[in-house]
Amino acid sequence: MIALTDIKSASFHIRRSILSVPAGNTRALEKVHGLDCDAAIFDLEDSVAPEKKAEARENLRRLFKENPLKGREAIIRINPLETEFGKADMDLVTEVSPDIVLIPKVEHMSQVQAVADILSEAGAPDHLAIWAMIETPKGILNAPAIAPVDERLQCFVVGLNDLRKETGVLPQLGRAYLVPWLMQIVLAGRAHGIDVIDSVFNDFSDGEAFEAECAQGRAMGFSGKMLIHPAQIEPANRHFGPDPQAVEEAEAVIAAFAEPGAQHLNIINLNGKMVERLHLVEAEKLAATARIIAARKRTP
Repeated sequence: MIALTDIKSASFHIRRSILSVPAGNTRALEKVHGLDCDAAIFDLEDSVAPEKKAEARENLRRLFKENPLKGREAIIRINPLETEFGKADMDLVTEVSPDIVLIPKVEHMSQVQAVADILSEAGAPDHLAIWAMIETPKGILNAPAIAPVDERLQCFVVGLNDLRKETGVLPQLGRAYLVPWLMQIVLAGRAHGIDVIDSVFNDFSDGEAFEAECAQGRAMGFSGKMLIHPAQIEPANRHFGPDPQAVEEAEAVIAAFAEPGAQHLNIINLNGKMVERLHLVEAEKLAATARIIAARKRTP
């Protein structure tokens, strides 16, 4: 069975809800500590006006020094390195050492490699990971080449606002014309063992449509969803988290393989169904995930 200590390691993360927080908004930065999101993206890019970039960096410098986020992944989304803000953003990253640096508008493996090289040259710890936003046609086409470029790369994050703008695809419920492209990103990420986070849903006042998109994203294989409002956290956690019935079934699989005589079998009969040992690995992961989430809820 996967132990709780094992699943807390750097190789496993719960990423159901990834809340984007503008680094220029000090009130939002203060509030994130009391929210139940699995990770927070402290954004220096799209949500911060050019004349406010330096101030936003100072906000994050103060946050990481005085009141760092605990128990969840802290992510800094930088501006592209080729912009006038990219170097200063990376200087901040290497100084405060968040869990993750998120690169926007990744289209080529060289963009990830450049950030990885900066981290290595600065002596950043190995656990400081890289995430890449895939939000352009070139990004999607090159995703299979980008995914394995560096061992720090842990996750793709889909950005549909830019993709819609560049392709002319209209924002429609169900995302019918976007699904083939989304599945390409999921496939590229999963082929190389990295997580894939679904795009934001812009109308946070439409809870019903958001729930439907969460359900769709979970069915498509996404690990979680990028969020723009705290009201979206609970639905995202529910849809991308362990289903109670699935957890119960997982516990049954674990118990069945632990029975005397079954410990060395590759296939067992469980309530009239043939269950393979590969299902045991998934069952252990699911059960351990549920335990971690429950433990975090009990922690004040």
